[in-house]
Amino acid sequence: MQVYVNGEDKELGDGLSLLDLLNILNLPIQRIAVELNRSVVRRAEWASTPLKDDDRVEIVHFVGGGSFGRIEKKMSVESQQR
Repeated sequence: MQVYVNGEDKELGDGLSLLDLLNILNLPIQRIAVELNRSVVRRAEWASTPLKDDDRVEIVHFVGGGSFGRIEKKMSVESQQR
């Protein structure tokens, strides 16, 4: 079966679930969100969501830390300058 993951085609065996794919990719499942064919799939449904040929999976990784406050402040200043 061919599945597209973040735009890249992957050749996989039949009968896999979304959770199987995430495990094959060795992803930290606590820090990701998954979309299947443009619909967000809840974490509780990953194991029961079968993959089919030509499915499109988008995986977003969440990264902790950073300086969101500074980004928010910069955006506020830029919008006031317009």
